[in-house]
Amino acid sequence: MLSESARMSTAAEARFRVQAPNSTPRTVKIVALDAASEGTVRRLAAASWNQASFYTAAAFTQDVKAAVSDADLVVMVAGPGGGSGAAAQIGAACSERRVMTTALIVGAASTPDDELAKTLVQLRPWSLMVVIANADDYIQDMLTALRA
Repeated sequence: MLSESARMSTAAEARFRVQAPNSTPRTVKIVALDAASEGTVRRLAAASWNQASFYTAAAFTQDVKAAVSDADLVVMVAGPGGGSGAAAQIGAACSERRVMTTALIVGAASTPDDELAKTLVQLRPWSLMVVIANADDYIQDMLTALRA
């Protein structure tokens, strides 16, 4: 008798498998909220992406409602120290339009907890998920996983 796993990998069962990718790429907007994150976002923008757009906070918040209107996901990137004031404006626009938000904190590996806390206080109310990234390549992997 075949196990369930063995039976599911037979040619007879293969005809029931979905033969297309599981979803379409998302329209993702990545925003550098402060000077500490601008270099990281600039490096990420140089890579090849499906439907990702990269912004500084100043450029994104000029017309934040329009910037959010066609997004499936907004990723806010910030460095430690609490210079992420635009998160509230961006987060409110995303909440209004029901756009998912994620926040990534860069450069936190050797940062004192109180500096990190200043950033978390600004990001947490406006982010469905907050990630403290120790390396920029983690952020690139995260964006790939989010189908950016």
